[in-house]
Amino acid sequence: MEREAMEFDVVVVGAGPSGLSAACRIMQLAQQKQQEISVCVVEKGSEVGAHILSGAVLEPRAMNELFPNWKDMGAPLNTAVSEDQFFYYTSETAARQLPHFLIPKPTHNDGNYIVSMGNVCRWLAQQAESLGVEIYPGFAAAEVLYHDDGRVKGVATGDMGVSASGEHKDSYMRGMELHAKYTLFAEGCRGNLGKQLIAKFNLDDGVDPQHYGLGIKEIWKIPAEKHSPGLVVHGLGWPLAESGASGGAFLYHAEDCEVYLGFITDLNYSNPYLSPFEEFQRWKKHPETMKYLEGGERLSYGARAIAKGGLNSLIKMQFPGGLIIGCDAGTLNSVKIKGNHTAMKSGMLAAEAIVEAMALGDSAPATLDAYAEKFEQSWLQDELYSTRNFSGYMHKFGGLLGAGMVWIDQNIFRGKMPFTLRDSVPDYATLKLASESKPINYPKPDNKITFDRLSSVFLSNTNHEEDQLCHLTLKNPSIPIEKNLPMYDEPAQRYCPAGVYEVVDNAGGGKRFQINAQNCVHCKTCDIKDPAQNIVWVTPEGMGGPNYPNM
Repeated sequence: MEREAMEFDVVVVGAGPSGLSAACRIMQLAQQKQQEISVCVVEKGSEVGAHILSGAVLEPRAMNELFPNWKDMGAPLNTAVSEDQFFYYTSETAARQLPHFLIPKPTHNDGNYIVSMGNVCRWLAQQAESLGVEIYPGFAAAEVLYHDDGRVKGVATGDMGVSASGEHKDSYMRGMELHAKYTLFAEGCRGNLGKQLIAKFNLDDGVDPQHYGLGIKEIWKIPAEKHSPGLVVHGLGWPLAESGASGGAFLYHAEDCEVYLGFITDLNYSNPYLSPFEEFQRWKKHPETMKYLEGGERLSYGARAIAKGGLNSLIKMQFPGGLIIGCDAGTLNSVKIKGNHTAMKSGMLAAEAIVEAMALGDSAPATLDAYAEKFEQSWLQDELYSTRNFSGYMHKFGGLLGAGMVWIDQNIFRGKMPFTLRDSVPDYATLKLASESKPINYPKPDNKITFDRLSSVFLSNTNHEEDQLCHLTLKNPSIPIEKNLPMYDEPAQRYCPAGVYEVVDNAGGGKRFQINAQNCVHCKTCDIKDPAQNIVWVTPEGMGGPNYPNM
């Protein structure tokens, strides 16, 4: 059955901050220049915002540029940061609050807002539609389409109604082709199609491998007397320091007596017995966290990988027929612990390059080299350049000493150190053998403050059509049991925050690797951390995955 095709000037893959900002800016500029430009956004989540997960403290710089009157327009930036606190957790019972002068300047949050990025994206989608953008949630872009000369032609959405055995069910519906002069890939961290494009066009030549963290987040409703609207708490040290791992924690006091709390584990950790999910549960039992959570109620749970390599890992973003933008390319600023304003700016720069190119008509270039020039001349380039050494410091010197080096770099030299630290070891290659590592005995959940994976996944409203092709594919099905289990005690059972992967006993003896794909929250950690690079995350049917209400 042939696929139907629709033609647009621009197709955007992903309704996150970068994709929606690009769509809005294209239409704004088109109206100013009286150009006719058609823009389509496809989003694999059931609705815009369903797959958006972020801390988040939003720096409004890009929003101020995109919609200068966003306050009057009702943008959901309602809680201004009122106080910054930073802790170094020295043990499971103790912590030291660091004075402001010991905090790297970019980490300060004066003028920022505590937000739900899911709700911010829903608002951006409303603005995009009012400007004439067509948005199609529930349609997963599953394939990149190419012209005969190699240029990207657009994308095809995935087929619906294919059974786990590959047969067409009664509900079968062929995917649709979306053709465009330019296609923007804004899938977020470790995008499935972005990953393919990077390999095809060698977009990562000459840069460090991307480095990642796994962010796990919960929303709690806490007693009013414990709630301080606008309070931002960050911390590092225990419990990750016990395993020689790095990362950090956050707790943001939002509106309506809600707190957003979470834990980021850098995925370059070496102990295969480490579980980011369990480390998060341990951190919640620390007195500095418990004092807010006791008497509260957990409302939501989710997880998502973040790209934190910074400028040293930033790929070439343009290729014939389109651009990779936002976290799909790796624009997050790790020192600030923020990627939303940078993602938005990358989308806005993409919009400027596209509108200028389309004004040239038939002589418009296939490759938007003007984008690279705009990027290099923007505050986004300056910001990422000044923080380029963050991952190098943290990976080479560890949490405490690394943080000290970051402070010197940012507060004394203002990001202008006369050297650039490289980190050429990919995160999947950092695991030690299980025989060389110390097992970690994690406590059982108390179901008041700490919980298990399955009850947590339930709160993410994750759902996949049960009888469909598994979207967690193995290049070699034998590797988990024959290689990863004896070498690393199969770390997928622990690094996955959703209980997707299990090693279970066969009835007739031996072990087998079980994939519970219906639990997947689309965090992409398995695609990143598997030491054999054997697990490949591909797009499931549209509307599958988490349905976050306001993460």
